[in-house]
Amino acid sequence: MRKPKSRPRPKKTTPEPSQADAQKQLDSFLAKYTPEIEAFACRALAKMRKLVPGAIEMVYDNYNWLVIGFSPSERPSEAIFSIVLPPGAVTLCFLQGAGLPDPGGLLRGSGNVVRNIRLYTSGEPDAKLLDDPEVLSLINVALNRAKVPMPARARRKLIIRAVSARQRPRRKAR
Repeated sequence: MRKPKSRPRPKKTTPEPSQADAQKQLDSFLAKYTPEIEAFACRALAKMRKLVPGAIEMVYDNYNWLVIGFSPSERPSEAIFSIVLPPGAVTLCFLQGAGLPDPGGLLRGSGNVVRNIRLYTSGEPDAKLLDDPEVLSLINVALNRAKVPMPARARRKLIIRAVSARQRPRRKAR
């Protein structure tokens, strides 16, 4: 006896929030941090937006921290950079950074894929690393070596990909 063929169910789609709504949501995620971290993160995001103007920004407000990824497409696996906010810090991750030349020894990490630079730690002076020529060179090399290149004339798009219902505190305990 043959089983009747099942019909594919239509995918449920939720309407995508407007860019203004997505920005408001990102602002609310950043507001969970101390004013000092929030202000630095906003400056770091503005700088990254100038460096990769056509990037798709994917936001993940996870259990442990807030992550804003910069990708040439909506595929997370193609992301090149991310700004990561653990409590009390702001980090720039090079998501395809394991093979990057790093003569200045700025990159941290020993995994097979990702490397990072701590841009800011709460209570320490801002080292202005996103203006440092060595860091800018690393960003440029990462863009040139990316598996999928950033589109030349694309428009920036902000997408809220995930929001965890349960989260660790975003501010360090005093």
